[in-house]
Amino acid sequence: MALMMNVKTIISSSVAIIATGAMFACVAPFASADSAQTSAVVSSRSFPKASSVKKNLFAESTSTSVDENSKWGGIETLDVPQTESQGEKEAAAAAAAQKAADEAAAAQSAAAAAASRSEQRASIPQVDLGKMTGTGTGTGAELASFSLKFQGYPYVAGGNTPAGWDCSGFVQYVFSQFGISLPRTSGAQATVGTPVASLADAKPGDILANGTHAAIYIGNGQVMNAMNPVQGTAVSDVSVFGGAGYSIRRVM
Repeated sequence: MALMMNVKTIISSSVAIIATGAMFACVAPFASADSAQTSAVVSSRSFPKASSVKKNLFAESTSTSVDENSKWGGIETLDVPQTESQGEKEAAAAAAAQKAADEAAAAQSAAAAAASRSEQRASIPQVDLGKMTGTGTGTGAELASFSLKFQGYPYVAGGNTPAGWDCSGFVQYVFSQFGISLPRTSGAQATVGTPVASLADAKPGDILANGTHAAIYIGNGQVMNAMNPVQGTAVSDVSVFGGAGYSIRRVM
């Protein structure tokens, strides 16, 4: 009986030892595997060395396009006050000063021109109309001779008196002194009286006119006419018409 209990005790101890050994044998692999797994995770989470060059983010932002129909909550309609740099302010001030100087120069030039016209008119010789006015029954030669007395008188667009006249105003005035009323414009004066066939048939006192100019024929291919603001009233040849056609009209 005692022998049997000793055998059981020995067997139980052996089983316990064997079980304990087996437990340690199982635990060790698990620990070893966990250690190996941890080492692998640490290795996989290491960050590789950066080798790519970073892009210029500012350059990219300037090339970004925006849809025209995009809505930004009303911010696109804000009235943002514009400011000027010091250089822009100085440029604006210089431009304003130049404009003021130009306007002052223009005003001075206009005043000088007005003074010149006044002086020129003051120097116009006075016409004794009592002696120079025609009777309405004079000849064309007398009218042509009368017209020559106005050489040097000023040209003034729209005028028809000795104070200043344009081409048709001059012709109208001279004929009025012989009691003949003419239309105001050169185009209308080209239709009055009797037509003359050619310059070879023209006589002093005839009118040469077209839509842009009018003159009084004085003979030898020459006319007396108000030419322009620079030349005033003077004698010229028929080339004053610039090669354009003209009518020759006889009214006396």
